[in-house]
Amino acid sequence: MDETARRRFESFARAETDGLLRAAYLLTGDRHHAEDLVQTALAEVATRWRKVDDPAAYARRVLYTQAVSWWRRRRSRVVESLTAELPERQVPAFGEPELSMTLREALGRLTPKQRAVLILRFYEDLSETQTAARLGCRLGTVKSQTRHALRRLRQVAPELASFADPVRPASDRPAGMEVTS
Repeated sequence: MDETARRRFESFARAETDGLLRAAYLLTGDRHHAEDLVQTALAEVATRWRKVDDPAAYARRVLYTQAVSWWRRRRSRVVESLTAELPERQVPAFGEPELSMTLREALGRLTPKQRAVLILRFYEDLSETQTAARLGCRLGTVKSQTRHALRRLRQVAPELASFADPVRPASDRPAGMEVTS
């Protein structure tokens, strides 16, 4: 990479890191894992810097697809160990702490694909078509995964049902919970 391209990539990385980190945290629920995920995405963008038309879109796609790959690998290898105390986790900086904790726990009970679709649709505020393009799947898959994920959220966390209701006016929802069609 020549000096000009390197400076452009560094500028891009500084501008996009915070947004990528927030999305990665929502995907993983763990700050350290989110940082690793962002570094992997940025490294992937750096290696293809000259070939990528839209580096921000490519970085987010790498972020989401890599997160799904990590979930698949971790699911097959994870060995749980019991401890006397639950580990403390940092609460996200947005919204009410109780709501944030409930939302994080509920998202953790969804499949990786459902979680990625909800984050892209409602946190990143992407359309169904944009979400399908980012995840490399069909529009129908995004629609069905959204429907199944919202139904599952209503089951596992009924207190979130009013926030996941597309009929409810956006002005009545807390920040970060806007629903678009």
